[in-house]
Amino acid sequence: MKKLLLTLFIGLLAFSLAACNNDEDKKDSANANESTEEKAKADEEKADEKQAAADAEEMQKKLDAQKVKEDTVVAIVNGQEIKGAEYNDALSISQTQFQSMGQDPTSEDIAKQLKDYTLESLVGQTLLMQEIDKKGYKATEEAINKDLETLKAQYKDEKAFNEALKQNNLTLDELKTQISDKVKYSQYIEKDLNIEEVTEKELKEYYDSMASQAEEGTETPKYEDVKEQLKLQLEQQKTQEKLAAKVEELRKGAKIDLKI
Repeated sequence: MKKLLLTLFIGLLAFSLAACNNDEDKKDSANANESTEEKAKADEEKADEKQAAADAEEMQKKLDAQKVKEDTVVAIVNGQEIKGAEYNDALSISQTQFQSMGQDPTSEDIAKQLKDYTLESLVGQTLLMQEIDKKGYKATEEAINKDLETLKAQYKDEKAFNEALKQNNLTLDELKTQISDKVKYSQYIEKDLNIEEVTEKELKEYYDSMASQAEEGTETPKYEDVKEQLKLQLEQQKTQEKLAAKVEELRKGAKIDLKI
């Protein structure tokens, strides 16, 4: 948006200079030269933007080519099929994660890693949800609606919310199913995983470790200012470690058939 406004401003400036009085030729010439330079810069920026857009479009085509047909069975976990539609959604997330780490998801090696990573993630998720259902966890309508209203509150109005559903290829019922899974998942983590609380000692050690790794000259925030954020990160780390261990345990007795 800033570049667009800059381009418009330069265009208006050039127009106003052309309309100046001829009695100020020297001043006009200097301003015209400056305007020409600014216009050239703006044109260069526009060309860069156009090329970046073309590159992004080409990259997206390559990323989409990694997807499978939505009704393709990509894996079967204890008799439960995982379809292509679910795989494609997870793949998009994986692709974004790899890109954020500076990896090219379209290279042959990374593409193979992406497929394996996405399948393993889906298998693990399926095993966990099967275990959660086996344990008998339920999501009440009250809990689902509470989360739904919290989600809706992030949008301007009902129309904007429905548009978001459409853009994500979701129906309201499908969204409620996802919320239900999230509620049950949270119950399972809280009651079954027995995750140890983060101690003050762990927090300080984590802070010292991060501070020591900071680049020279970088200002390190005070411990008290980032304490809660660090605590959340450590809690998430402990949760992931427990979940990973649980998935490995569940895999030992599971029947898993990867189809792609």
